[in-house]
Amino acid sequence: MNSARENSGASWLSSWWPAIVWAILISAFSTGVFSSEHTSRYILPLLQWIFPHASHHTLALLHHLLRKGGHVGEYFVLSLFLLRGIRAGRREAHLTWALLVITMVAGYAALDEWHQSWTPGRGSLELSDILLDTTAGAGGQIIAAVAVLALRKRERPAPKPEILAAK
Repeated sequence: MNSARENSGASWLSSWWPAIVWAILISAFSTGVFSSEHTSRYILPLLQWIFPHASHHTLALLHHLLRKGGHVGEYFVLSLFLLRGIRAGRREAHLTWALLVITMVAGYAALDEWHQSWTPGRGSLELSDILLDTTAGAGGQIIAAVAVLALRKRERPAPKPEILAAK
């Protein structure tokens, strides 16, 4: 009996550890160390080197877009890891799972923004960031659904020649 519980716990952990680690990583990115002020010290000189004739305004815009792109990437990947945890190795896919993942992503994005609003140097709560993060999570679910449908189509056996001849 104890062995079954241990296997269950190990199975749960093997399904969920990527999502847990990724969520912790997102939380680390929400600290003051990754504020726009701090990242600009590294990213702006790199952008200046890549685009030596760009104006300061253009470089600041690129820095902003890179940071928002980071949000998209973080929450896109989080949604895939959450789906992995929910599926727990099962091959089937359900719309309710995708909707649950999107809800979880939205909740984590809101929690992340709330955390940032209390972090020095991070600014106020931005609803647009929550929407961006949630949209990225929904995008991850759309890509996952397309992948599942493509794999199902590929795994279907080809029609037998005698069935085609009968038509």
